[in-house]
Amino acid sequence: MNRPYRLGTRSSPLALAQAGQVAAALRQAHGWSDGAIEIVAMKASGDLIQDRPLAEVGGKALWTKELDRALIAGDIDFAVHSMKDVETIRPTEIMIAAMMPRADVRDRLIGVASIDAIPRGGRLGTSSPRRSAQIRGLRPDLEVVLFRGNVATRLRKLSEGEADATLLAAAGLDRLGQGDVGVAISVDVMLPAPAQGAIGIETLAANADVQALLSAIDHTPTSLCVRAERALLEGLRADCRSPVAALAELQGRTVQLRAEIIGPDGSEHVTGTVSFDGADLQAARALAVDLLGRASPALRALFGA
Repeated sequence: MNRPYRLGTRSSPLALAQAGQVAAALRQAHGWSDGAIEIVAMKASGDLIQDRPLAEVGGKALWTKELDRALIAGDIDFAVHSMKDVETIRPTEIMIAAMMPRADVRDRLIGVASIDAIPRGGRLGTSSPRRSAQIRGLRPDLEVVLFRGNVATRLRKLSEGEADATLLAAAGLDRLGQGDVGVAISVDVMLPAPAQGAIGIETLAANADVQALLSAIDHTPTSLCVRAERALLEGLRADCRSPVAALAELQGRTVQLRAEIIGPDGSEHVTGTVSFDGADLQAARALAVDLLGRASPALRALFGA
């Protein structure tokens, strides 16, 4: 190619850090010079609208639609995403071509030393239905207040006293060089969001040449586990208002998938675990059917059931 490959990304500091990680991995894998990849940053609608929950203004597509348009229009060659922000059903023209090795999947609690240390009747800031439901189940006395924005914005809101504590993904903090911020919460206390900690790279389904280049940095264990978690989401028909947590872990070629769906007030938890060959995504979809079958009508309604 007589021009650099164009890597599309959101323009937030975390997204740019992730794009830089992907670019570095591609340069190393293919022996490319620094000029072989051009990072094309753009504002996502989700970065611009920060005063309302995602469900009210368009859902997860707010993180991807600008990059999708650029990819389909040929303005970029591939796009980098936090996989937990990518809708389950993607445009047919686009495919997930690779995933980077997964980082820390846990949440970090910031502002206090533990969940129990949050003052009685205190406030926890989050925009995540999953985190909100989980924290209400653990601490029904707490008030959950809306925290939207990038990592710096959420930390600023916390420092200005808008909440007593907040929860952020450990992976994001680590990628921003803030690995010393907050206290990690065990996945046995708070199961993470599906695909948390994973970076994915998408390109056009018809672009076999770029797919081949990206395959060189695909981390198979991460791909197997994240695709299982996304198959669960597909089976649940989950969207950005659905309180769902899941974590797949690989043991040889066997994927063990843990999942839970949670009532918004935290009082209802439906959990399940399944083990299957990594290629058998139908097992993950079957777990989704099982979870919904054991849920109350009110909880099922949050999953389009």
